[in-house]
Amino acid sequence: MTRSRLGRLSAVGMKLAVLAGLASGCAAAMAQTPAASYPTRPIRVVVPFAPGGVVDVTARLLAQKMTERLGWQVVVENRPGGNGFIAVTQVAKAPADGYTLLMAHTGEFAVNPAMFPNIPYDLKRDFTAITMVNDTPMLLVANSSAPFNTFPEMLAAARQAPGTIAYSSPGNGSINHLAGEWIALEGGVKLLHIPYKGGSPAVAAVAAGEVPLGVVAVPAILPHLKSGRIKVIGLTTAKRSPIYPEWVTAQEAGIKNVDASNWVGLFAPKDVPAAIVQTLHREVATTLALDDVKKRFAENGAETGGMPSAEFLARIDADAARVREVVQKAQIKPE
Repeated sequence: MTRSRLGRLSAVGMKLAVLAGLASGCAAAMAQTPAASYPTRPIRVVVPFAPGGVVDVTARLLAQKMTERLGWQVVVENRPGGNGFIAVTQVAKAPADGYTLLMAHTGEFAVNPAMFPNIPYDLKRDFTAITMVNDTPMLLVANSSAPFNTFPEMLAAARQAPGTIAYSSPGNGSINHLAGEWIALEGGVKLLHIPYKGGSPAVAAVAAGEVPLGVVAVPAILPHLKSGRIKVIGLTTAKRSPIYPEWVTAQEAGIKNVDASNWVGLFAPKDVPAAIVQTLHREVATTLALDDVKKRFAENGAETGGMPSAEFLARIDADAARVREVVQKAQIKPE
């Protein structure tokens, strides 16, 4: 073989080696896409409420545990106001990279669309539902001196004095308010709604005897139950609580179709890569399986979530349809 031919072959070999190296580098670069390496910096979770509420407490517990697992800080940012519109629209407009998330509850995606005809966001257009984090039942409670102890007794009293028996809620248009109207609609009675500014004042009003009834969540009633100032009439959910199995449901008492609870869920902007959605779901589900997390939720009467994204979305759709029907039938208007 001539020296010139050997030189040509050597040059060809070098070119092939260079091309192979380039191909290998491209493959490695493709393997290290942002989605594949997520996360590589801190994650922000926006909450539409002030610190201290159920959504905020849930978000902070999850953030703490996920920070420990991921090795990157998960930070909670509170953006209260505007019926949740401020926080929700902020996340809807954020880059779809998985570093800005939303922790919201039933109100933002099941209640607001029914209460406000022109809200500036849409669940399916603007968001990806990651998973439900927890689900807390609503309760109908009464002052301990009220002359009724069960749903049938309460309905009988309401029929004798239409529109005079009052119930408290954390606010107009809250899921608690809607649950109270739902009970009235299905029970064939008229109740008087008295809105308060938050769950604690709504329960305190019942305990003090300002109103005979209240539709509230479990965490707010526990101190008053222990003091004996209020009593539980029953749950507004379709099934009994595994945490408090002694509490009956409205449906068991013959008030059909009533099924209202307050879930908390995690959402990302629309078009976040599927690999990031899968990572987030996996990390949240793993966190929710921790014994201390389940215990913290159970102490507040909440069942732990972790369902697949599609199942969570179906749940939101079902809740939104029920809420819309109650709002229309009861002619509820925003304040």
